[in-house]
Order: sequence, then C-alpha cells, then structure tokens
Amino acid sequence: MSSVVKFVQGNAACAEAAMYAGLGFFAGYPITPSTEIAELLAGMLPENGGKFIQMEDEIASMCAIIGGSLAGAKTMTATSGPGYSLMQEALGYAIIAEVPCVVASVMRGGPSTGLPTKVSQGDVLQARWGTHGDHSIIALTASNIQDVFEVTVEAFNLAEIYRTPVVLLFDEVIGHMREKLVIPAKGEREIVERLRTNVPVGKDFHPYLPREDGRLPMSDYGAGHRFHVTGLFHDMYGFPTENPDIVKKTLHRLVDKIESKRVELARWKEYFLDDAETVLISYGSSARSALEYVEACRAAGTRKVGLLELQTIWPFPVELVRDKTADAHTVLVVEMNMGQLVPSVKSAVFDPDRVFLANRVDGMLITPADIDSFVRVIDGRGM
Repeated sequence: MSSVVKFVQGNAACAEAAMYAGLGFFAGYPITPSTEIAELLAGMLPENGGKFIQMEDEIASMCAIIGGSLAGAKTMTATSGPGYSLMQEALGYAIIAEVPCVVASVMRGGPSTGLPTKVSQGDVLQARWGTHGDHSIIALTASNIQDVFEVTVEAFNLAEIYRTPVVLLFDEVIGHMREKLVIPAKGEREIVERLRTNVPVGKDFHPYLPREDGRLPMSDYGAGHRFHVTGLFHDMYGFPTENPDIVKKTLHRLVDKIESKRVELARWKEYFLDDAETVLISYGSSARSALEYVEACRAAGTRKVGLLELQTIWPFPVELVRDKTADAHTVLVVEMNMGQLVPSVKSAVFDPDRVFLANRVDGMLITPADIDSFVRVIDGRGM
C-alpha cells in the first residue's frame, strides 16, 4: 500500500494519525475547537474495528480512556481548555497508575469559557502543572498539518514506551487550518505496540516491577492475571502502601523516567541559527509567524535572526535551548499567552536578562509585524 495525500484540517490530521498509530478506543465530549477530532473518529473507529463513545462530560471521558487502556486498547480523548481543566484529577490518576493514553487539547482563549472560537496558547502551564502533586508529563505540539500527524503518532508511541499519558497541545489556528497531508504507507512509520507481560497466567505477576530498561510490561484486564490499580501510592503488586521508602522510590521513578530523558524526548526544528544574533523561540501557530519574520529579515539582510521551533514543550528541553541560544545577544519568546514559557526559557539560558516576550492575547494570531514591533522596542531597529 502506498502513501495517501489529502487536503485536511489539523484536527483531521490528528484523527488520521491516531488511527495510523493503532487507536482502538476514543471517549470524549464535544468542545470547540477540538470537536472535529471526535466527529471524524466517530466514523473512522467503528469502520476499523474500534470503539467510540460520547461521554456525559470531560471527567468521564478521561476516566473512560484510562479504563479502555487498562483493558488493552490504545486510547485517546480530545478537548480544549475548559474541558482539559475538568480532566486534571483523572490525568493525575493515569500518571500514578502509569496508564498509557493520549489527550489532545486544542487551545482557545481563556480563562473560563473565554473565547471559544479564537486562538490562544494558554494551556501550556496547565499541561505541566494542572494536576496536583509532584509529577512529570510529556506534551508535544506542531506548527503545520504534516507535523500534527507526526507528533500525534509520536504521542501514542511515547505513551506506550513510558506508560504515561501524553498531551498534544495544538491551538485553534492549527486545528482549523487546512494544508496538504501525506499519510505514509502502513509500516513506513514506526509504531510502538503495547508491551505485554510474558509471565504465564497463574504465576506471580508484578505490574509495577520495572525491567532493566525501565519499561513496565502490562497485562490486559480480563487476560487472566490478577492485579490491582489504584491512585494511591502502591507496591509492585499495585496494592496501596504508605511505606516511606516505597513512596519515595515510586515518586522518584515516576518523575525520573521522563525528566531523565529530556534530551531523547526533545523534538524541534531550527532555522538560521548558525549565526543568529537574535533567536526567536516559538511553537504552534506562533512559530509560523516567527518563521515568516525570520525569513523576511534574512531576505532583506537587515538582521541576523533565527528560529528555534519547539515541538516538545514538556519536559522542557533545557539543554537544547541553552545550546541553541549560547551565542545570541537576544532571545525572544513568541507565544500567544502572557508568557507561560518565558520562565522556563530564562531558567535554561546563560543570561536570563536577555530573554524577552513577544505575545498577543486578544484572540488573534500574532503576526510578523507584531513580532517586529516587539523587536523595535528591544533594540530600536525595524525589519
């Protein structure tokens, strides 16, 4: 089978990628601007042997995909800011119970119901810290339709490798814009399948005993193994414990299995960084405007500007940002919020005083002209 070419929305590319990655169960509740993901999967899943259910709310949706994953399926839900807020408690459950699943948040203006049909990138810190307690999370994003497909497939792969929920942080512009999408032939893109235990049924199965490589083999509910799943701290059998040594080791393992892989998990694109005196750091649809600004400056020969486009937001790629900005005089974070990624960038660079914010928070896409206005304020020169 050869590759397939389509002209689709970003939300459609996300749905296509989920099916390509082996999605077996989707549970969700409609919310702008993510609804097309659910609408499309409502038809695609049953046609391909999967299951789709519209739940009564986002709380139930998150709980349902946790149950579906424990039963053996690759699972996903899709939402936007207000619905993602409702999912946070169950997201924490998936983290501590180490349940692989994918959550797509197509960002819109907030807080509360905010601007349902307008663009924002306001869920960045919610993705990192929304659920309570010490934890880590993987969150990916993209600035074009082909990359939406690629990072969605990657999200499913990472969920299985690390036995963790993975968040897709798209934004309204990316979700609703249309571009060419090339869907690779089956087998052309690597797909990571569920790692299942080889312990025979009836033998002692330890669902939370990592292998030497750190991975945790799973057993599907109903497959014959007896095991326990809880949101409490638990021992290697999954049963609750308050043993201080076990609690400490478990929490460190939950965080370290992701944070220790920051370098391996970093996905990015870079443009004109070799001699850049000003480095823009951006993601999602903001990165499209940032790239256009960079290309215009280079074409005019007015300023040595480069772009670091992040596709991995969390865990924040500290080493990558530090390396790519080492020789820059100025670092400008371009995002559509009040500067949610700026503190992370400042903590990564050698000189935090040279980090500035170029933003827009009125529901409109930030433009190259907007970015130029911020640069003029910083260094007194135009494009």
